Amino acid sequence: MTLTSPDIKEGGTIANEQVFNGFGCTGANISPELSWSGIPSGAKSLAIGIYDPDAPTGSGWWHWVVFNIPPGTTSLPKDAGNVKKKLMPKGAIQSRTDFGSDGYSGPCPPAGDKPHHYQITVFAVDVDKLPDARNDAASAALVGSDLHFHTLAKATLTGLYGR
Repeated sequence: MTLTSPDIKEGGTIANEQVFNGFGCTGANISPELSWSGIPSGAKSLAIGIYDPDAPTGSGWWHWVVFNIPPGTTSLPKDAGNVKKKLMPKGAIQSRTDFGSDGYSGPCPPAGDKPHHYQITVFAVDVDKLPDARNDAASAALVGSDLHFHTLAKATLTGLYGR
């Protein structure tokens, strides 16, 4: 599988357009456009996550959690993470990030930290609906547990951001 974005290049700096607006950050909080290919034929759904393993929490930080995306989907438009705009494919669920809300929440590492790594991952999943994560109240850990047991393949794109 491959994952690409015209907004975030592998190993590149994430633009202010994708940065969170809050917690001392002043970005536009617009989710990046994403495209993928090479989904295995057995995939029954897809999921997307953006995770910061460098967050000073002991468990990282989830910035976007999307699951139950129809398997024929090959891209998401810019700002699909804005739940009010309803740009997600029918049936896809955006659940809680570590900011405590559903939808996309961009990078906002602590001031003075080295740039954090933001891992954007698309997962090919062997079930059409995750068995335990059922709605937008599902935590990232619950979604991650389902994905651990149901992922056929995945692709990751990593962007960097610091302030």
